[in-house]
Amino acid sequence: MLRFGLAAVALASALSATACAEYGYGGGYYDAYYDNYYGPVYDGYWRSNYFYYRTAPTAVFVIDRDRHFRRHASPGFNHFRYQRHDDRHGRRHH
Repeated sequence: MLRFGLAAVALASALSATACAEYGYGGGYYDAYYDNYYGPVYDGYWRSNYFYYRTAPTAVFVIDRDRHFRRHASPGFNHFRYQRHDDRHGRRHH
């Protein structure tokens, strides 16, 4: 029984890590399509259905409520891969 429990935990961990890598959670990369409305963007990340971005390393994250970032290709939007840059304590500011 213990073996089954350990196998179940290992499988759940593996599936969770796969989902994180695919969607960019956990300090990884975030794919987005962006129309350059805000100008150059330093980094950003997806949270729920919104993209949070900042324009400089010292700026706070701002939510894009007007949908200038999208998850899928659209006319007039360019693909970007953003890397989230946390502060030295692993926190995101927004």
